[in-house]
Amino acid sequence: MTSKEKPYVLLVAEAIYSKVCEIKKKNPELTTINAIENFIGTTTYNDISTGKFHDELIEKVSKKKVPEETLRLLHIQKDLSVKQLIQYPELYYAKSHYPLEISQRAFDHLWRMCESYELWCKETKQNKLIILNIVD
Repeated sequence: MTSKEKPYVLLVAEAIYSKVCEIKKKNPELTTINAIENFIGTTTYNDISTGKFHDELIEKVSKKKVPEETLRLLHIQKDLSVKQLIQYPELYYAKSHYPLEISQRAFDHLWRMCESYELWCKETKQNKLIILNIVD
């Protein structure tokens, strides 16, 4: 891939990745796993999990001349994100720290999004943007 222009569907991954990096920078003792877990419940997480992030993105993108396929992909990504990041008040069992299936699904989705962002950075030879080193 020669173009360094970010595909629109990568913008949500970049938002997640940036926030996780910010959490980790403020708390250097955290592992990447802990930083992703701490991302859950942030404003950015809530915007993505409710669809607000995509609604605003789709509104901006639809004002530009973009192919219908791009808008369709953003809608699919929104639906998937809302389903994977479904919100429940208690994501962990009360007397243990074992995650419920839904919280594990949310974590896995966030991990994959961060991984996708790093893979794009590698493909476009923007290694300086890789901070979490998930794909190594």
